Amino acid sequence: MQITNNTAVSIHYTLTNGVGEQLDSSIGGEPLVYLHGLGNIIPGLENALTDKSIGEKFMVSIAPDQAYGVIDKNMVQVVSKKMFEGMDIEIGMQFHADVSYGSGIITITGINGDDVTIDGNHPLAGETLNFDVEVLDVRPATEDELVHGHVHGSGCNH
Repeated sequence: MQITNNTAVSIHYTLTNGVGEQLDSSIGGEPLVYLHGLGNIIPGLENALTDKSIGEKFMVSIAPDQAYGVIDKNMVQVVSKKMFEGMDIEIGMQFHADVSYGSGIITITGINGDDVTIDGNHPLAGETLNFDVEVLDVRPATEDELVHGHVHGSGCNH
């Protein structure tokens, strides 16, 4: 069976950035399981998986515009340190916050006196991502999975 829209897909992957640093991997752990065609993974990887079959292995590079986006300079702001009153903040700290597009991650990228630079871009925005992928399983999604928007399995409460 080939990967098409509305199929439940299971893959192992290793993710590296443009300089070859490993960022994530499912090897040695649970595979990534998702519903194909519902936008549950980045568009470039979903497109690369289309029409693949069980047992296929491949490598693909995903440009930023098909991954977590290009860096949007409007998402970088300087705010008052008072916003973090009572906290010991440092560069690299991340917080969940409501931003213009919904809930997102804000990263502190600079501290200069009372000014704190925050970045609302996804931490992997602007990165070319390289995936080494193996397709483990493909099956038709159930009606319940399609209604709920995710694959059902052990531990699922639906």
